[in-house]
Amino acid sequence: MSAVPACPQCAMENTYPDGEQYICPDCGHEWPMVAAAPADDADNAVVKDANGNVLADGDAVVLIKDLKVKGSSITLKMGTKVKSIRLVGGDHEVDCKMDAGNFMLKACYLRKA
Repeated sequence: MSAVPACPQCAMENTYPDGEQYICPDCGHEWPMVAAAPADDADNAVVKDANGNVLADGDAVVLIKDLKVKGSSITLKMGTKVKSIRLVGGDHEVDCKMDAGNFMLKACYLRKA
């Protein structure tokens, strides 16, 4: 099996690399070896709380569930209000400061206050 992909236009496997592009001699189609990087939507991503409300930087939120902190004996209690959140990219979308420390939380465990 060749590491060179088949032509995306005509599906023929008679393709070859040329510089930074692949070329299909059958149909003449050329395409880049490196796929275009997807646009970084982390800045434009919409973060919603457990009720579907859109969250923004500086919002106040309330925990809807007790959350155990991994690697610690701390438990964040349900009903705890968190002020001035900051939205960040990644799996844990919300960065916040609490009395117990700084935490990264998932928006699915929060509701807008």
